[in-house]
Amino acid sequence: MTESHPPTPRITKAVIPAAGLGTRFLPATKATPKEMLPVVDKPAIQYVVEEAVSAGLDDVLMITGRNKRPLEDHFDRNYELESALLKKGDEARLAKVQESSDLATMHYVRQGDPRGLGHAVLCAAPHVGKEPFAVLLGDDLIDPRDPLLARMVEVQEQRGGSIIALMAVAPEQIHLYGCAAVEPTEDGDVVKVTDLVEKPDTADAPSNYAILGRYVLNPAVFDVLRKTEPGRGGEIQLTDALQQLAADEKVGGPVHGVVFTGRRYDTGDRGDYLRAIVRLACERQDLGPDFKAWLRSYVTEEM
Repeated sequence: MTESHPPTPRITKAVIPAAGLGTRFLPATKATPKEMLPVVDKPAIQYVVEEAVSAGLDDVLMITGRNKRPLEDHFDRNYELESALLKKGDEARLAKVQESSDLATMHYVRQGDPRGLGHAVLCAAPHVGKEPFAVLLGDDLIDPRDPLLARMVEVQEQRGGSIIALMAVAPEQIHLYGCAAVEPTEDGDVVKVTDLVEKPDTADAPSNYAILGRYVLNPAVFDVLRKTEPGRGGEIQLTDALQQLAADEKVGGPVHGVVFTGRRYDTGDRGDYLRAIVRLACERQDLGPDFKAWLRSYVTEEM
């Protein structure tokens, strides 16, 4: 039977850390934030905001840094461009331009000192207050046909505490991720998290469940983060704070994981970024048929 917890406030706030330098994509990211790199014809960050909104989280706080002004501009109105498109009668492109500015109520705060994901999340404390909230990382794009975040919000409302997204990976890849030790629950896609390790050696990994870039967090995480010492890489790790919550439920309730088996597009490195573009382009009704025909021809010629 699912554990019952006192009713929690409806989750409406999403936090999107976007202060990273994007060094893996240099020189493209020298003057352009990596979050603004296009995935087909939308910047990667817009997919993330759309995911939050589709799960009912229409209050979005973006944690930014230096040279990230284009993020704010993208979600703001561009009256000159809109006027030019209106004069041309280009209603289709006008709607696309206005879509990003109408998505959500957007807020921004700078992470002045890049001290890790845990520190970035802590920057959201004044905005979030004492409410549960979601954290979405931009390197993982989740297909809208697989509503992971909505399921995580549902589980948090049922069980309280904090929820993390997990995905089974090959054992030889687990060193690239945070990793969870888990126990099963009566829900097939939900596990109880008993321990967390940030990027363990393969031999030391407690499981092959990797942490995806989606979290629904109890606000008690802020107090833990304030006391969390820098960990792996000399940074304040969100994984370390969640490990403390998992070890002592009295602090902020239990930590559970939702095991995701749907479609995920990884834009974290150049190869996966290119594969994500190809996969999403192939699935577009307006681009897919012609693009797939060309792709088949190209692959045949190359082989």
